[in-house]
Amino acid sequence: QVQLVESGGGLVQVGESLSLSCVVSENIFNFNDVAWFRQTPGKERELVARINVGGVTDYGDSVKGRFTISRDNGQNTVYLHMNSLKPDDTGIYYCRARILSRAFWGQGTQVTVSS
Repeated sequence: QVQLVESGGGLVQVGESLSLSCVVSENIFNFNDVAWFRQTPGKERELVARINVGGVTDYGDSVKGRFTISRDNGQNTVYLHMNSLKPDDTGIYYCRARILSRAFWGQGTQVTVSS
């Protein structure tokens, strides 16, 4: 069973930065892509950033220019570097690895941005 473990969440102030990590139990090149999603109360889980097997990245509109997704292939780890954080960035951040139609999720890590 594929396991994903997120870490790095916490409480930060508006404008600060935070980096999240997602360690995948298998070679990340086994997956079509690895992505970060976030969930806030009353809203659907939304895509934050994604990196595919070829290294191509894409981002949700609300985080473009502020967040960067990257990976360490040797460590099977995907990172989310978040800058200029806003209160609207508050939520539970989940890592997802996908093989075709199969998706594997981590348990999530809480990010809270305080004004």
